[in-house]
Amino acid sequence: MLFLDRTPDLTPFDLEIYKFISDNLEQVSYMRIRDLAKATHTSTTSIARFCKKFDCSGYAEFRIKLQLFLNEQHPEELTAVDETAYMDFLARTSQPLYRDKLKDAVSLLQNKELVLFIGLGSSNIMAEYGALYFSSIFNMALRIEDPSNYPIDYLSKSLSDKICIIALSVSGETQEIINYLNHLNFSNSSIISITNSSKSTIAQLADVNIPYYIARESSSGADITSQLPALYTIENLAKEVRLSFQTNKRS
Repeated sequence: MLFLDRTPDLTPFDLEIYKFISDNLEQVSYMRIRDLAKATHTSTTSIARFCKKFDCSGYAEFRIKLQLFLNEQHPEELTAVDETAYMDFLARTSQPLYRDKLKDAVSLLQNKELVLFIGLGSSNIMAEYGALYFSSIFNMALRIEDPSNYPIDYLSKSLSDKICIIALSVSGETQEIINYLNHLNFSNSSIISITNSSKSTIAQLADVNIPYYIARESSSGADITSQLPALYTIENLAKEVRLSFQTNKRS
């Protein structure tokens, strides 16, 4: 049902909302919550409850997932930059769900001496940037240039305990990265993933996943989804770890 792989328990009021959304997918993906409430003759509270039944924290996340769903139906359609998608993401970064994930990732990084970034395609560029940024503001960081290669088959526990891998992937289904993370699961290294969805394989393999939910785009078979949320998260994460160190020193 829409982007869910199951049928949620919907009330008669919910079914009316669902019917309107199903009949007006493109329109709803850009509607404000109060406009949708007015169109369905319900309230914003009813819309919020409806969204939660679709595993969304609120209407903003529901609308992003709906846009992702629509883009999967028409992957070759290239649209102009949607500033509202960035605004929605930035608004969600101040909400508890994002802040709690970031806090968990900071806790994981506090005792690490080496951070390894991994990604492919445009995410590989973010991995290189992340390694440079972390090295300048937080701690020693490197980029894994070839995820298909496993130069080290064994790490001692004392060494692997000091390493954290940060995996970057829009789809969360990049097979080379999945293989690498599965290989690393034999050690005691920690894994943080930054992906577009918390339901992806790479998200599930991580100790902490920070999802950002932004509409995916492709052109001529290439993924051109914006990396702005990943960039923001990398910088935010490095600064939060640095701030936690400074706070601990003062105390």
